[in-house]
Amino acid sequence: MKKFKTPKLNKHEVKALLWKYKHLSLVSLYGFAQIWFQYCERTVRPKYFMYSMLDNYIPFIKYFVVPYLFWFIYMGLGFLYLAVVSKKDFYRLCIYMFGGMYLCYVLYLLFPNGQNLRPIITDNDIFSRIIKHIYATDTPTNVAPSIHVFNSIAVHVSLVNCPQFREKRWMKLASFICMTTISASTVLIKQHSIKDVMWSILLAMAFYVAIYQVPKWLPSKNEVSINIKGVSSMK
Repeated sequence: MKKFKTPKLNKHEVKALLWKYKHLSLVSLYGFAQIWFQYCERTVRPKYFMYSMLDNYIPFIKYFVVPYLFWFIYMGLGFLYLAVVSKKDFYRLCIYMFGGMYLCYVLYLLFPNGQNLRPIITDNDIFSRIIKHIYATDTPTNVAPSIHVFNSIAVHVSLVNCPQFREKRWMKLASFICMTTISASTVLIKQHSIKDVMWSILLAMAFYVAIYQVPKWLPSKNEVSINIKGVSSMK
């Protein structure tokens, strides 16, 4: 049997590859976001508790901890795909996601909030143990808007606005399912109130308009250059 050798990159090829995808370094902003989030977790004492009557009708379903944790993979795949396929859409995702996350942290400090929806978990299966661990490590504070929901929307919107991704229907459907199940998981494992989800959707809509719609309303460079040429030719 023939042995297949993995191709080795020389120093110049490695440098060229790193330079080509240097924009991926922007993902480090997520690390700074986590530092700020941990600061909020330690210092913010909730004065406002998020609750809606609708929360009483939303069941606790432990199995939804799976899509809740899949959030990390979904974000990573979204960043990686756009970094390779479309640098422009990658930058848009960075502005969308990190801009929203940092704004959320400001809101947490200005509007300290939390929730009292978590049930007492007595089961000891794998799903219950994971949720117990999440409850122990992630306090029920800084919940509105939900970053889980906001980031899921940001990834999906950024992907479907990428021309290369938009052409693949099954990928669009898969992304939509990921976004909706992750968002639903936040209330189904009682990490968030339905109010947190609503505030996240409103914030995501505002960022969508700012990033994807406002530029369409502004004159393009071509239009500006044509106007300048037209004015100069009339002199």
